[in-house]
Amino acid sequence: MKKAKFLSGILAASLLLTACGSGDSEKAGGESKGEVIKWKFGHLADENHIWHKTAQKFEELVEEKTDGSIDITIYPNNSLGGETDTINAIQSGTADMVISGETLQNWAPKAALMAVPYAFRDLDHVKTVVEGEIGEEIEAEITEKAGLTPLYYHTRAPRNLTSNKEITSPEDLKGFSMRVPNVPLFLKVWEAAGAKPQVMDFNEVFTGLQQGVIDGQENPVDLIKSAAFYEVQDYVNRTEHVYSWIYILVGNKQFDALNDEQKEAVKAAAAEAQAYGSELYDKEISQIEKDLEEEGMKFVDVDQDAFREAMIPAIKANLKPEQFELYEKILETK
Repeated sequence: MKKAKFLSGILAASLLLTACGSGDSEKAGGESKGEVIKWKFGHLADENHIWHKTAQKFEELVEEKTDGSIDITIYPNNSLGGETDTINAIQSGTADMVISGETLQNWAPKAALMAVPYAFRDLDHVKTVVEGEIGEEIEAEITEKAGLTPLYYHTRAPRNLTSNKEITSPEDLKGFSMRVPNVPLFLKVWEAAGAKPQVMDFNEVFTGLQQGVIDGQENPVDLIKSAAFYEVQDYVNRTEHVYSWIYILVGNKQFDALNDEQKEAVKAAAAEAQAYGSELYDKEISQIEKDLEEEGMKFVDVDQDAFREAMIPAIKANLKPEQFELYEKILETK
């Protein structure tokens, strides 16, 4: 397993810095014995999801490697608020950690490249990009502009479109109302493909589908299962329009407040957690598809080339020059 990557530009914090986390500690590093830095870690998945299981492993490793001087409390199921709300809370100091991906483009535009439709061929291509110069460039902008430090990442199963009718080509999207995350490019590409997309918080999607406010949504199979969308959707249409990754992040201020020993411990814990998460992914994703089929969902093969061709003009029209340059670099990466 490849180790988690870290930004090389993080400044070393002074041993006497006051901890900036949202907990009760008064000194970084537990310099007065018994004082503990407390971090709040919020994410959108449920307790059975790979992200949550890996977060629990990370929590255990951090506690072990810091001799209990850092205490992480995990809040799944958007219980700290939605993804954007949690990022805002980290920036204001009332939360500390989050799992986030392309939503980060609302602060760091290059993060849009984490989920450009049909930019990545497969997960090996994703890993090559995220662990190479392009990934470093994206991480650097996230740290600088979003105020968040990536600790480790998860590759994601491809995003697929769910519905209550088979959708095999863009022609089937006429009048189809669907949820997309708060990612401007997603709105544009699905409009170009013929759908009627609308932004909606993830924790509102099930009810939206149940009540007929929307006809479908798009997400990887792991989130389709953890959100129980099989209860309100019949089909998983294999658009596989996005291969991507997602970061586990901590606020810059919170991380910089640690002493050097704690920083190294957190980095080491992150590397081990990433390897653990990768093993879980390999074991669980194929089983998740079987589970969804057992719950009554049908997987539908689609004309992916037709979806790609329908979306490319919107991609070219809506990426800013620096984003498009990075997009072309991704396409050229072997």
